[in-house]
Amino acid sequence: MAQRYCEVALPVPLRSTFTYAVPESLDGEQLVGRRVVVPFRNRAMVGVGVAETDRPPDMAPAKSPAKSHPKTTIREITGVMDTLPALPPKLIELGEWISRYYLAPIGETFRAMLPPEIELRHDREYWLTDAGRAYLEELSSGEELMEEEARERELLRRFDAEEEAAGAARARRKDGWEAAAKKLVRRGYLGAREVLRQRKTRTQKIVAWSPAGAEPAPQHLPESKRRTEASGAEERIREFLTATRGPVPMGLLMKKAGASRAAVERLAKKGRLVIWEEPLTTGEDPWDTDFIPPTNELNEEQQEALAEIRGWLAAGKFTAGLLHGVTGSGKTEVYLGAIEATLARGKTAMVLVPEIALTLWMSRLVRARFGAGVAVLHSGLPEIERAREWWRVRHGEARVVAGTRSAVFAPLENVGLIIVDEEQESSYKQEETPRYNGRDVAVYRARLEGAVALLGSATPSIETYHNARAGKYRLVRLTARVANRPLAGVRIVDLREEFRARHKAAPVSEALREALAVRLEAGTQAMVLINRRGYSWSLLCRSCGAVVQCENCSIALTYHKSRGRLECHYCGYDARPAKACPKCGGEYMYYVGDGAERVEEYLREKFPQARVARLDRDTVRTKREYQQVLGAFAKGEIDILAGTQMVAKGHDFERVTLVGVVAADLALGRPDFRAAERTFQLLTQVAGRAGRGALAGEVLVETYYPEHYAIECAARQDFISFYEKEAHFRRILHYPPFAALANVVVRDRKIENAIQWSRALAGYFAAFEKRGVKVLGPAAAPLARLRRDYRFQFVLKSPERASLGKALAGCLDFAAAKEIPAAAVIVDVDPASLS
Repeated sequence: MAQRYCEVALPVPLRSTFTYAVPESLDGEQLVGRRVVVPFRNRAMVGVGVAETDRPPDMAPAKSPAKSHPKTTIREITGVMDTLPALPPKLIELGEWISRYYLAPIGETFRAMLPPEIELRHDREYWLTDAGRAYLEELSSGEELMEEEARERELLRRFDAEEEAAGAARARRKDGWEAAAKKLVRRGYLGAREVLRQRKTRTQKIVAWSPAGAEPAPQHLPESKRRTEASGAEERIREFLTATRGPVPMGLLMKKAGASRAAVERLAKKGRLVIWEEPLTTGEDPWDTDFIPPTNELNEEQQEALAEIRGWLAAGKFTAGLLHGVTGSGKTEVYLGAIEATLARGKTAMVLVPEIALTLWMSRLVRARFGAGVAVLHSGLPEIERAREWWRVRHGEARVVAGTRSAVFAPLENVGLIIVDEEQESSYKQEETPRYNGRDVAVYRARLEGAVALLGSATPSIETYHNARAGKYRLVRLTARVANRPLAGVRIVDLREEFRARHKAAPVSEALREALAVRLEAGTQAMVLINRRGYSWSLLCRSCGAVVQCENCSIALTYHKSRGRLECHYCGYDARPAKACPKCGGEYMYYVGDGAERVEEYLREKFPQARVARLDRDTVRTKREYQQVLGAFAKGEIDILAGTQMVAKGHDFERVTLVGVVAADLALGRPDFRAAERTFQLLTQVAGRAGRGALAGEVLVETYYPEHYAIECAARQDFISFYEKEAHFRRILHYPPFAALANVVVRDRKIENAIQWSRALAGYFAAFEKRGVKVLGPAAAPLARLRRDYRFQFVLKSPERASLGKALAGCLDFAAAKEIPAAAVIVDVDPASLS
């Protein structure tokens, strides 16, 4: 039989696959889509098979200009992890498209699509070399040794006694030994290689009462006699297992029944308990199990929208549609109806939301409607739980998937519907390789699957609405709120006028403070949005005007009062607040700006009787904490909820009658062409949180720029007018959707290298100015230094996407030819932001 070869995509930053020989032990095995273990340089790696051939590599055509096959022996695949291909054919095709379109290394693209590798763990093996044996003999010659030499001798003796290579765990048994082993590797006395080992599955003991075991004392016996027949611990265990819960983990049984491990094991020996082991899994979330979904009847507009979508599903071909509905119009009910119609046709469905926080709410609704056939996928899950959910989908046990952007890679087959809720959100854009947009990938996957892609929003992105107007997407509208509830009234608070009247500034305007007092008196709830974390934005020297900056980034440090630290929200660097200016030594340091922490403190001061809480990344870091805050607010245990944009989207609280927006124009000052769009979307979304029940709502928007069209249109909740104005500016300035856009960043720890490489790329891009590609730069990036890297950027625009694609692909080949490190050049196609 002819030798078979497999093209394997490995998670390395190279735009090529690697060819491996298929060993005889895998003859007849289909390897495309399966995870395989292969040797790569001096270590073992997990990749995915993407193609098979029977031609040797030097005869097979290269898939990429960057691919080459050195004249060496072709190494073999050493193992296969999956019995069922992890990636079905459609996902292989999708991954190859993402790699081409976003110019991402194909192996890193597939790594983003695959489940966590919970079956394996990475380890390092050491062994004694010939030079090491000679050095060990020298150290054992009897001469007096220094402390470090004595340690090296003991370590080398340990490895000399091993018949096989020893794992790194052996070198870790004493402090400093692993570091010493690495030094010996560099000196050639030890050899080392990276290996993959099977990870032990964590298990737990499960306990159940044995129906065949000895019976408890008969109930007709006297109480004292029953107590002699069964101890108190035994009675509690029996009661808990038979009357309360049934089989439970041993740890939970011991806690609830107040029994010791010895008592449980004693009953097991008597035959009264059955004990077995099961894999340790995450317990079911009571947030889901206790949830009772609302029963909403569809109004006429919702019924018409759902009928339209059912028509697309019935056609059985690719359709992309935009569900444009005002806040509170009941888009979620339309989603659920569309999923139901999809399942009725024997197909599968997925619903994407922009943030993990919203996944919790959406997954509750979907699970309540469709039961155990729903899987939830997002990066916030523990690896074991995420892998379990992923494989449930792959084995067909789940037909509906809810999750964030990465859930677009869920291994569903026979897909009929992909829903992208709040499609305008920038969090659908991945900020690391592969830099894909989850919304656009969802549309392309729907095209591959012949499915319906349904994008939903009250504030669609300019690009999506442009596509709907141009007929590329179908457009369905929901123009009124459920039950004909009115939209909340919006009042603009001009902070310039307030300062003129009061001659001082406060974290919250007087108008908003009075409105909050009215709501507290009425017994309703309020939300306050301040889209800035921390207590103060920065710490400034009043002598020289310098702000205290991050050591690694060109950004001011944010003051967090609760921790007493200045922190960088980009790299995590923190420091104590300076008592004197680091630049001039001045004593007069001043905290500038109010963040969410300061607003919360101010509200507690002004309303001491109110129950105030804050919702941002500083107060909630886990799913459980997030649920607790929102659960308390939903139950009416919190009067005022302040926070960042985490409070702005997707939540439905019927007793909220006031929403206040503090510093609404913060984003307008950013050097980004999407600044006005982001501001309009955020204000409109947060305004939609008020008046969602029977009580009327009001929104107060604080701003220093009330005449800006984004503020004015958001106050009227007039998307069409905003779109017309914004599209006019985009057309004139050649920004999306009227031009294809890319951002190229050149970075390095040494500013000299970053400048040199930027100039080289500028010479390359100059030729494309005559080919319809507008090149801006190189210039210092808005964030000129990030995580110690100096950064320069190019902005490329072109009315023809193909021309832009050629310029970008050639840019990476040019950089490789000039020996510019691959990690030094970042290409971001369709960037969500230029800042």
